[in-house]
Amino acid sequence: MGILPILFNTDMVRALLEERKTVTRRVVKVRFRDGEAGYNIITKAHTGEFCYLEVYDDWEEEVRRLGAPYQPGDILYVRETWYYEWHMHDRTEGEPDLPGGKYSQRFIFKADQPDYPVDIGVGRHGWRPAIHMPKEAARIFLRVKGVRAERLQEITEDGAVAEGILPKGGNFAIDDFESLWDSTIKPKDRDKYGWEANPWVWVIEFERVDKPEGWPEV
Repeated sequence: MGILPILFNTDMVRALLEERKTVTRRVVKVRFRDGEAGYNIITKAHTGEFCYLEVYDDWEEEVRRLGAPYQPGDILYVRETWYYEWHMHDRTEGEPDLPGGKYSQRFIFKADQPDYPVDIGVGRHGWRPAIHMPKEAARIFLRVKGVRAERLQEITEDGAVAEGILPKGGNFAIDDFESLWDSTIKPKDRDKYGWEANPWVWVIEFERVDKPEGWPEV
């Protein structure tokens, strides 16, 4: 079992906090040879572009051999958009109330307070990207329950709901998931990993758990 980071955008962090999201999909990256370990893995000649994967009976063995980013039993700590606020002066007009009076330090998360004035205090201003969030700021922990591979478009309506999608305007959840998916893929990569490309993805199921014992404190 490992303890590993995983990134989520602000909307998906809210879905985690509201216990609406129990699964995530991540692209299967190209890093396998044809036929390695008895699996039918085909890449296009010369380019090495991933185009087909055929899997067999034992998922636990497959996720190990094929290099899934997470394994069943792993604990994931969520990295999210954050800000570290610290004050060494009296509150001035327009500033929010602080828990510690003149001297206050705390992590603030965009998922909770998207309109928070992150240009107050001492030090670097503005929301910080999830990838730079320190371990001691982590507040959401997940335990991986299962991992499998499938084509992106194999997702069902129930699967899209489990991804944390709340359909809007009469849409099906799967339609909103399609839009969400493409918004996370860089434009230059959409021909390989966008919805229409129908790439292979890792389907990672998880559950919320408590902070691991001995986790770094703020």
